[in-house]
Amino acid sequence: MSDFENKQFESEETEPTIVTLLDEDGNEHAFEHVDSFPFNGETYVVLIPTEEEVAAGEADEVLIFTLHTDEEGNETLLFVEDEAELDMAFEEFKTRMQDEFDFEE
Repeated sequence: MSDFENKQFESEETEPTIVTLLDEDGNEHAFEHVDSFPFNGETYVVLIPTEEEVAAGEADEVLIFTLHTDEEGNETLLFVEDEAELDMAFEEFKTRMQDEFDFEE
């Protein structure tokens, strides 16, 4: 996905929702939940690295997942691996968030 710049200043009214994900080595990485939206029959979840993650050298990119719920109600985030689906979801996200972010191509 492309880099972006957050134009929105942190508001005192709302705390960002932080999601912790584990990498393949079991290391924790913190991400801020930016948006969730239904699109083409899926629910997409958009995360960005926290400022601490970016300062530690993590990429300043948008991560897009699909949200799946199992029979027991457990939610799982799955990477969108299909490039065409990822591009469509990212374009929808950009449309939804154009007033919040400056997107770089």
